Amino acid sequence: MESYRTQKTCCRQIIFDVDDNNILTDVKFINGCSGNLQGIKKLAIGQNIDVLIEKLSGIICRDQTSCPDQLAKALMDYKERKAHPEESGKR
Repeated sequence: MESYRTQKTCCRQIIFDVDDNNILTDVKFINGCSGNLQGIKKLAIGQNIDVLIEKLSGIICRDQTSCPDQLAKALMDYKERKAHPEESGKR
């Protein structure tokens, strides 16, 4: 499981898992609006992370971000760490 600390949202952390085919297999939001986040979870699981990044990036709720936007950022961060594992220890 991967973990991402969110910024400027009610949700404080996103815990997620991606399979070898870049499919989101699980996601859990810590805090936040329960109903909305349950909906995002049901819609997101089983989707390719590149599709999720494209669809969710830039959705604004407040403070120029949102929980969906933060999920996109978490997935982008995951892709970056996966592409450059030698740098992941420096963060």
